[in-house]
Amino acid sequence: MSKRDYYDVLGVSKGATADEIKKGFRTKAKELHPDRNKDNPESEGQFKEANEAYDVLKDPEKKAAYDRYGHAAFENGMGGGQRGAQGGQGFGGGDFSSAFSDVFDDLFGDFMGGRGGQGGGRQRAARGSDLRYNLRISLEDAFAGMHKTINVPTAVACGSCEGTGAEGGVEPTTCPTCSGMGKVRAQQGFFTVERTCPTCSGLGQIIKNPCKSCQGHGRVEKDRSLSVNIPAGVETGTRIRLAGEGEAGMRGGPPGDLYIFVEVSAHDLFERDGNNLYCRVPVSMAKAALGGAIEVPTIDGGRGRVQIPEGSQSGRQMRLRGKGMPALRGGPTGDMFIELAVETPMNLTSRQKELLREFEDLSEDNTNPESRSFFSSVKSFWDGMKG
Repeated sequence: MSKRDYYDVLGVSKGATADEIKKGFRTKAKELHPDRNKDNPESEGQFKEANEAYDVLKDPEKKAAYDRYGHAAFENGMGGGQRGAQGGQGFGGGDFSSAFSDVFDDLFGDFMGGRGGQGGGRQRAARGSDLRYNLRISLEDAFAGMHKTINVPTAVACGSCEGTGAEGGVEPTTCPTCSGMGKVRAQQGFFTVERTCPTCSGLGQIIKNPCKSCQGHGRVEKDRSLSVNIPAGVETGTRIRLAGEGEAGMRGGPPGDLYIFVEVSAHDLFERDGNNLYCRVPVSMAKAALGGAIEVPTIDGGRGRVQIPEGSQSGRQMRLRGKGMPALRGGPTGDMFIELAVETPMNLTSRQKELLREFEDLSEDNTNPESRSFFSSVKSFWDGMKG
């Protein structure tokens, strides 16, 4: 059976670039991989055919020979030149691991962690962990905003080795087992299995003389002082991110981030609902009955003036516009709602009691309709009981 044209196998034109050839093989490898075609017995042969085609076309020297002589270039050692003599098989053979490894990470990098690029070691240095800091502030601080200095215990880059983990700051050497890739591959039948390098634990580098200060980790534990800007309008649950202020990475890796979670303490006077504030203000019975102005404290430390209508009852609410909390991300300031709590006088003097009795005798016609109806019903009830 004659072999198919390698360009047709990969679905590319004869003038295709190296990137186009690689892209064509990636597409075919995904499409024909036996794991995805368990019900198609021909997929394995087609997959090997695509691998063989890519093994030739990815190599400029092999590609040139194939473009000139076709499949005949690889028969009887023809076109092999020096490389063919050394290998004993010319350019042929279509070695699976050689071709497939070029796109292995492109196909499965998301699952296997990728190869980390050239040089392996520095690119593969582990990123530091993100940190969380819980910050409790008062409602007044949440209203005004503030600058706060916090102390964060964290891992920082070791000063003795400059984060490299090696004594004297000497750069680590490339791991001989994985050649700096951090992973090793083993052929198991038809498949190539990739796993973390056991020598360098996936870092791609080894340290021959570890730093005594950090024991080769490249970082040490230390308290750091940071100045944090808390914007006005924050509330419980607000999260503030400080990029790069988290834990230092292993062996010179990039640091993580610091997340500050804000908790606003409960206030003795005000309750918060979104950007609005609520407070309960006691007023005397006389003030509630006669009406008049009262002063109430506001969250900014000032005082607001509120006019109470005559005959106000407990639970009545009044609003002070714009006296609530500022909006965190822009928008109108909230309002302040005042709820009246009418107080009943206690520890009355004889004169006060006398005046209240006189007031009560004169108040029958002034009580509200509901109260008059209630007391009328009570009087009728007792009169009936007496009869």
